[in-house]
Order: sequence, then C-alpha cells, then structure tokens
Amino acid sequence: MIERGLASLGRVVLDGLAGAGRVALYALTVVSHLLRPPFYGREFLHALMQIGWLSLPVVGMTALFTGAALALQIYAGGARFSAESVVPSITAIGMVRELGPVLGGLMVAARVASSIAAEIGTMKVTEQIDALVTLSTDPLKYLAAPRVLAATLSVPLLVGIGDVIGIMGGWMVGTGRLGFNSATYIKNTWEYLEFWDVGSGLVKGAAFGFIVALMGCFYGMNSGRGAQGVGAATKSAVVAASILILAANYTLTEVFFSA
Repeated sequence: MIERGLASLGRVVLDGLAGAGRVALYALTVVSHLLRPPFYGREFLHALMQIGWLSLPVVGMTALFTGAALALQIYAGGARFSAESVVPSITAIGMVRELGPVLGGLMVAARVASSIAAEIGTMKVTEQIDALVTLSTDPLKYLAAPRVLAATLSVPLLVGIGDVIGIMGGWMVGTGRLGFNSATYIKNTWEYLEFWDVGSGLVKGAAFGFIVALMGCFYGMNSGRGAQGVGAATKSAVVAASILILAANYTLTEVFFSA
C-alpha cells in the first residue's frame, strides 16, 4: 500500500513537471515568434481592443470598490493605535504595489483567458487551425503572438488606470465618510508614494498580462474535441492563469522589496 501511494505521488509530480516543461517550451516558442516577421498588425490591434479597452470597465469598478474598502479597513485598524492619519498613504501604497496589479490581473484572467481559450479551442474543434496550416500560416504566429503581445502591453495600462481609480475610491471614502480634509488627503497620498511603488506594479501588470494570454492560447490550442473539451480548456486556462498570477506576484514582490 505504501509503495502504491508513493508511486501515485511520483506520477503526479512527474506529470506536473512535464506540464510545466510543455508550458515553458510553448512560452519560449511564442516569444521567439514575437521577434521574427511576419507581423500581423490587424490581429494585434483587434486583440488590443478586446483585451485592453473592453476590460477597462471591470478593472475600473473592481479598483474603485477595492480602494474604498481598503480605506475603511485601514482606518478601522489604525484607530486601535491612534494612527488614523496613515489612511491616505497606506491606501495608495497598497493599491499601487499589490491590490491594483493582482486584482486587475485576476479580473483580466477571468475575462480574457477564458475568452482566448474558448475562441482558439473552437477554432481547433472546427479545424480552422488546420486550415491555417494548409495556407502556410503558423498558428502560433497568427493567433498566439498578437494576443500575448497585446496583453503584455495593455494590462500595465489597465493597472495604472486602476491604481488611479482605486486611490480615488479611497479619497471618496476618506473625505466623504471618514472626515479627512480633501487637500490634506491628496497631499499625504502624493508625498508618501515613490516612483518604484508605481513602477513595480506596472512591471507586475506586464508579467500578469503575459501569463493570462499565454495560458489562454496554450489551453485553447491543446483543448480536447467537442464542446466538453473546449469547456475544460476554458476552465483550465482561468485556473492556471490565476494561480500563476498569485505565484508570480509573490516572486516579483520578493525580488523588488526583499531588501
């Protein structure tokens, strides 16, 4: 019984390592296609619109309510130590360093990774990808590369806009609910924010965008046949993107702020 248990555990570990290797090789292949012509500008612009512009409402609403709730929580916690004055600075730092990039990335993962996986998976099921190969068009170059590039460039912009909206949400609660002076709140927010606080969040946004599009393309192109296969690929893309975003967030935070 012990041997069977160890054998099962070993198979799970080996399967996990094999899957990680396939994803890593796929990522390297996609990156190599980004650096070589031909470039499909129309596909890139379409992906930029779908991933960036159309994701702005959900990211903005998420950031607004997150910033407002964060201000309330920090005020409630700071009141225990007579430190209510830290609300503007901690709200801003928390938004731009962590909550803005992570929640923005997760919202984009929920919306975009599922959409990409479903779209490419359906193309595979209906043999449209085989048709691209017949027409001497590389599916990775035509389908994956523009989407990965568009997500890598657009998600940092979404994160930056979300940061501003989140800080505004904290300002609205701080001035309208908690009794802060508007000018003082803005002054404290501006004084305690540093360049790298914002820059680190934008770098995280680029990494998260790359992960989201990569997972959507990977699981879409490896989806099973039929509606059930496409559904499973969509679910796997969202789950994998979300987990990798959280793991990458910890890794990047360790690199940026471990000192």
